[in-house]
Amino acid sequence: MLPNALQPSATDHIPVLAEEVRELLAVERGDTVIDATFGAGGHAELLAADLRGEGKLIAIDRDPTARTYFERFRRRTGVQARFLRGEFATVLGQLAANGMKADAILLDLGVSSMQIDQPERGFSYAVDAPLDMRMDTSADMTAADFVNELSERDLEVIFRRYGEERFARSIAREIVRRRRVEPFERTAQLVDTIRAAIPAPARFGDGHPARRVFQALRIAVNDELGQLDEALPAAVEMLRPGGRVAVISFHSLEDRIVKRYFREQEKGCVCPPDFPVCACGREPVVRVVTRKAVRPSPRETALNPRATSARLRVAEKTT
Repeated sequence: MLPNALQPSATDHIPVLAEEVRELLAVERGDTVIDATFGAGGHAELLAADLRGEGKLIAIDRDPTARTYFERFRRRTGVQARFLRGEFATVLGQLAANGMKADAILLDLGVSSMQIDQPERGFSYAVDAPLDMRMDTSADMTAADFVNELSERDLEVIFRRYGEERFARSIAREIVRRRRVEPFERTAQLVDTIRAAIPAPARFGDGHPARRVFQALRIAVNDELGQLDEALPAAVEMLRPGGRVAVISFHSLEDRIVKRYFREQEKGCVCPPDFPVCACGREPVVRVVTRKAVRPSPRETALNPRATSARLRVAEKTT
């Protein structure tokens, strides 16, 4: 059962796969825990309970609004904690370079509930708002900048690669046509453009017609896949032997990156099969704890529909 502080309420967000994260990270008293995507602090509060007043927790988030949630977290838990603002890949890399060691590291990828629930941030296609989508509000490029400045070909590639949008070409073409008349500034403009660019039957098919394009733009604006590629090696480097890293992803591209990296780091000798003895000396770096991605239970998805696409993978440092 979740601690009372983490039971769903009208004001708190629900951490995804919370019980599974707690069980698989296996935090113990005195450990050093890093929540690399702190958000509203739901997972951090859960893990802090297992520190039992000892050890420490480091919170990382590039969103400046996360600091408010961190201060609440620190007051409620009383755990030794500090907040580091920045992109998680950059901060983890800096900590690793400085010799920081940890026993448990969590990366909860994608957009957070607190960001979705702030319409002015422009992450949602359901509400008319500025076309922003920046997780770090001090970053230079907004989603509007991408839509107004990228070539038709580049937009098509983003929609197809990051959103797996089958009408990527026609949507990109319609965007370029419309921006010649008026620049894109609002989410509603983009939603109307997407609707106009796809066949009528597709507008009433699998989910909202703008869902994939908004997802693709968000990933591109925040360089989410590039961040993940850089963060995983830093996280594994920081772990003490027996320490674990857990990654929650919400998109097949993210999950594929995590799965591939963990498997590569689990390999031992990579010499050609015809070598009589090992010449490379490579030893496994991690042991994959979750052979298959852990998915939310039907009960969790019923309580929290946003958890539906979540996938959790965990690896343990061996050396």
